[in-house]
Amino acid sequence: MTKETYSFQAEVGKILDIVAHSLYSQKEVFLRELISNASDACDKLRYHSLTEPELLSGNGDFAITLAVDPKAKTLTISDNGIGMSKDDMIDALGTIAKSGTQAFMDGLKDAQSDGEDAKLALIGQFGVGFYSSFMIADKVEVVSRKAGDTDAWRWTSNGQGAFDIESATREERGTDVIVHVKKDAKEFLEVLRIENVVKTYSDHIAQPVILKASKDSEEDKTLNSASALWTREKKDITADQYNEFYHHVGMAFDEPWLTLHNKVEGAISYTNLLFVPSSRPFDLFHPERKGSLKLYVNRVFITDDCEALIPGYMRFLKGVVDSEDIDLNVSREMLQHNPAVAKIRKALMKRVLNELKKKAEKAPEEYATFWETFGMVLKEGIHEDIENRDRLMELVRFKSSSVEGWTSLKDYVSRMKASQDAIYYISGADAEAAARSPQLEGFRAKGIEVLFMTDPVDEFWMPAVGMYDEKQFKSATRGDVDLSKIDGDSDDKDGDDKDKAKEDMPAGMDALTAAFKIALGDKVKDVRTSSRLTDSPVCLVAEEGDMDMHLERLLKQHQQIDQGSPRVLEVNPKHLLIMNLAGVAEKQKGKDALLDDAAFLLLDQALIIEGEPVLDPQAFIRRMTEVMQKSMPT
Repeated sequence: MTKETYSFQAEVGKILDIVAHSLYSQKEVFLRELISNASDACDKLRYHSLTEPELLSGNGDFAITLAVDPKAKTLTISDNGIGMSKDDMIDALGTIAKSGTQAFMDGLKDAQSDGEDAKLALIGQFGVGFYSSFMIADKVEVVSRKAGDTDAWRWTSNGQGAFDIESATREERGTDVIVHVKKDAKEFLEVLRIENVVKTYSDHIAQPVILKASKDSEEDKTLNSASALWTREKKDITADQYNEFYHHVGMAFDEPWLTLHNKVEGAISYTNLLFVPSSRPFDLFHPERKGSLKLYVNRVFITDDCEALIPGYMRFLKGVVDSEDIDLNVSREMLQHNPAVAKIRKALMKRVLNELKKKAEKAPEEYATFWETFGMVLKEGIHEDIENRDRLMELVRFKSSSVEGWTSLKDYVSRMKASQDAIYYISGADAEAAARSPQLEGFRAKGIEVLFMTDPVDEFWMPAVGMYDEKQFKSATRGDVDLSKIDGDSDDKDGDDKDKAKEDMPAGMDALTAAFKIALGDKVKDVRTSSRLTDSPVCLVAEEGDMDMHLERLLKQHQQIDQGSPRVLEVNPKHLLIMNLAGVAEKQKGKDALLDDAAFLLLDQALIIEGEPVLDPQAFIRRMTEVMQKSMPT
């Protein structure tokens, strides 16, 4: 058959150079990557053989073998797993950084400056582990025969920008990765060096890793313990072994933030070894929201795509769950309705949430870091998981207008004013933007704390929950907020605040609000005097029953709605500008071109503060120019 040459589907020369010289600090990790890939290939075949047992014909005992040929300067890593077809090779080996080359390159710029941890996280995010072999190789060959096929194929590349594929011969299914070792990496042709690397990084691999006999050894030698780590007693496992298993099972390169290893016996028996990552996985916000837990039955891999095992909002969890109480021939569809899986899921959720609560109480600073990384995802559960909603509400954290760092709902309630009956919040793109909102001025004046809701998911779980500890959630941007009944930090305690505000209302305010209503027409729902403003002249608020302004803005950005509903314009009767305009309205009986221009300018100002475009840019510029000209001395 004629040899065919294909180009890589990425900026290969540049990326491979980066992998070889920038991402990895230790060359030896290439062997870990290749052994992990071989282990995954065996797991995949084990799963497929449950429904297609004929795929195991010939050899059902899975193993990974290493063969050293010092004369040819090659190290061969072989497995008898699922194998690859020609198309599989093109897809899996010929598309580097398949999740997005540009995203990979952008992420690299940050990783190069952020240190080793960032580099390792980048590797795990984009699946470039196979290409680490080019750190020590000037050529890599992959010979593979897919289970069930009769044809084998050879993939060859020197890592310079292209690869060759041609037909080959392999007696059995599986894959051989033949690494042609460079002169400056000949240490990886030494038996003792290889043994040390395997023991360090791959001792937990479930399949035996066998070093084939050579001149230095008269017989084959198994280099790893070949026992699934989760089946061992916790006291017999070191922190390094847990970390390496996490790297393998989670396809990750950071260190786990939390490790949960438990064996449960009873009506449903199972073992779980779960990890909470310390850094955010690349696909955390993928629309499919797939989990990363691997399900085993008596150490037989079943699936890593089991929605019934863990809810979508816990998709950041890595690890394995192994049970002897699930039928081996169960299909993925049946798993969704399997009673044993449902019970395991319920127990796992309870344990994970309890452990997170312990962390939040005993190590609040560590938990704050976790929350910054995964809090947005965990909030999805408040909306979706009614059964665990109360537990999740204890874990949720917010930035607020009154305290530094993160605060819980429990702590917020403990700081509430004696006469305060609602939990006030404000939505925004981030805490800094929310803190600048004019709607908070009255709250600050009275020392009333407001929580900042900065994640899009907040707009969905808040209405579903409604209240916490019998305290209703209430938006600070609602038009019906009445702060007059809450005793604030001000020294002025004489009389009712609302009555006093009416007494202090400057003359002409009624005429001014009427003039603004006429000028703005249907651009606003109403114009009212405000009790919440202290420094700003105006602000926009949502009428009771209308959609929250931040949610409306999000829906417009995603083209879910064409346009929003008009808002209420609140004016500050104590602001000097408003007082002067009220004087004009009093004299002119509300009829004056200046009042019309002022109404639109103030509305545009309120829109700008909310991050919205002005109504009419040209009209805004004309009005602003005229105001500036009139203010200039002649």
